[in-house]
Amino acid sequence: MRKARVLVVDDEPGIQETLTGILEDEGFEACAVASGEQCLAEIKRSLYDLVLLDIWLPGIDGLETLARIQ
Repeated sequence: MRKARVLVVDDEPGIQETLTGILEDEGFEACAVASGEQCLAEIKRSLYDLVLLDIWLPGIDGLETLARIQ
């Protein structure tokens, strides 16, 4: 059975490491990126079951990123 894939989008490395570590401990496959632009590029490249998206990001913010994902 395939692990559910989660993309963490946050510009703070400590938050990225903490969330991906917890998710992997719970059996998810987790990946992290630091910006909305990186998020959009990553979801075009690969399929994710869930995106955890920070609102305040450099470049395009989380709300604009969400609008573009939809």
